[in-house]
Amino acid sequence: MLKVGVLGAGHLGKIHLRLLNESEAYELIGFYDADAVNGERVAKEFGYRYFDNLNTLIASVDIVDIVTPTLSHFECAKKAIENKKHIFIEKPITHTLEEAEELIALAREYSVKGQVGHVERFNPAFTAVKENIKDPMFIETHRLAEFNPRGTDVPVVLDLMIHDIDAILSVVDSEVKQINASGVSVISSSPDIANARIAFENGCVANLTASRISLKNMRKSRFFQKDAYISVDFLEKKVEVVKMKAAPERPGDFDMVLQNAEGVKKQIYFENPEVHPNNAIKDELEAFVKAIETDTEPVVSLEQGTNALRVALRIIESF
Repeated sequence: MLKVGVLGAGHLGKIHLRLLNESEAYELIGFYDADAVNGERVAKEFGYRYFDNLNTLIASVDIVDIVTPTLSHFECAKKAIENKKHIFIEKPITHTLEEAEELIALAREYSVKGQVGHVERFNPAFTAVKENIKDPMFIETHRLAEFNPRGTDVPVVLDLMIHDIDAILSVVDSEVKQINASGVSVISSSPDIANARIAFENGCVANLTASRISLKNMRKSRFFQKDAYISVDFLEKKVEVVKMKAAPERPGDFDMVLQNAEGVKKQIYFENPEVHPNNAIKDELEAFVKAIETDTEPVVSLEQGTNALRVALRIIESF
């Protein structure tokens, strides 16, 4: 059982603390928060041990779970790595690309592992159909959220859209060729609504929309590929898989058959992959332990987290 300490006891940090405390894969040692008043309050309310010194906590654990504001990710991660501690770091991996690349180099130098908290990779709807997503040629995503002041210190691309960027990069085996995007600041100093069109070298095109001032919440992605349409509802944890195959010579009474202008007939049929309910945050944390114990690459490596950040920053630059 590996010892873990959490940096940051805000909204998400408290969720991590609870799940790590419940997990049989970890031994939760305690947490550090730069706000001593908040740290003492969380310790008193939940019974976790509060460390008022960051270095002391890092020295006491095997894994450092970084759930601090993005601006402090790099310094926290660098300090942990230089003390030869594995790091789990919330998304986005860092504030700048240069910081992310330095963390990758440091992790290699000190032979430690790192995983980035792109939690949608562990969403049960996505994991249920990911193996069905093969060579998609058009992808459309909508990630809409009602306004919440938390997270508005960064553009909506880094706050929300980066989830979909990472998911797309995990299923499209091609380099990004071109990005066109637009963003609008409505209530924040940074863009609250954004749309991006990503063209890949292999011809795939992804159209992404994100908003944090919507009247309703929505997290849907649609993948179009040869002879298949796959819909993933990350919010409702539902999937829809529609496929086509050559139509039989004698279709049944209830078979759905389409015929194109050339006379080619295709039969439409539906698949219903089973979606197994889970706690995605707990799963990603425990997957990291497994990667360390088996000396395998984490599901969302530092390199993958950096690639998602690279594309997100290119989107922001193209506004």
